[in-house]
Amino acid sequence: MDCSHVHFQYSEDFSESDLDQLYRLFQAAAFWAKDRDMKDMQVAIANSHPVVTVWDQKTLIGFARATSDGIYRATIWDVVIDPNYQGGGLGRKLVQTVLGHPHVSQVERVYLMTTHQQGFYERIGFQANSSTTLVLFNQPVEREFTPAYRGAEAASSSGPFS
Repeated sequence: MDCSHVHFQYSEDFSESDLDQLYRLFQAAAFWAKDRDMKDMQVAIANSHPVVTVWDQKTLIGFARATSDGIYRATIWDVVIDPNYQGGGLGRKLVQTVLGHPHVSQVERVYLMTTHQQGFYERIGFQANSSTTLVLFNQPVEREFTPAYRGAEAASSSGPFS
């Protein structure tokens, strides 16, 4: 496949149209993201840096994002290439574009979680991590600001940092 017309870009703003295209891309190529709410993805994108998109003219065909403290740790998230464009090196270039961004390129460790693509990422240079990984499955909690809760909050705010 000739991909000379495909271009990569760092995306600062995501329009409604971009989000619609991202939703379609996730439906086509990302089993792990099929149930995501696009409003939640908009928040995730806004809190990620860099966000890299891949375009075939005006069609979104690839996406990845990272979060990083800029020095010690970064994590790459949501790497996806449209199935019609897979196998031509675009996924590798997408990950390398994320890794090349100044907010990621100098960090001590870059993490990435994958379910089925370990071999793909190992070919790029990632290594299996045998250290213990812990996960907290957080549940959204509706907090009611009762007098008892406010009292606990006030007590905690009277510490050395208030």
